[in-house]
Amino acid sequence: MVAALVAGALSTRQLLWTPITAVNMQDIVSNQFKMTDAVFAGVDKNGEPFRMRAKTARQEYGNPDIIFMDDVSGRLRRVADGKKITDDIAGRTGEYNSAAKTIILRGDVRVDSSTGDKIRTQELVIRL
Repeated sequence: MVAALVAGALSTRQLLWTPITAVNMQDIVSNQFKMTDAVFAGVDKNGEPFRMRAKTARQEYGNPDIIFMDDVSGRLRRVADGKKITDDIAGRTGEYNSAAKTIILRGDVRVDSSTGDKIRTQELVIRL
């Protein structure tokens, strides 16, 4: 039976070899989920909505509460002095921790607020 399968594959020239060195076992073991064009949404402790987008995102087996993101952007709403303020945020990488209710942005972080305020930094921690 095996000989027939090998002979059939050789006669059709469709034999595909995948060397074991081409498989990245560390990537398979550490990454539980990988997503592209991912969107995360929710509400903060005050019931104000937030929405995050990431070009790519992943979760790891050892950290199921954390979503690691690349090319992140989003919109947060907050209340300050009785006024609703919208903040558009972006960064090269980010971590959304659903258990701790935090978003950490890193790398060329930008915040543009509806009040006209702007922040430029390398790291920003947002408590939801």
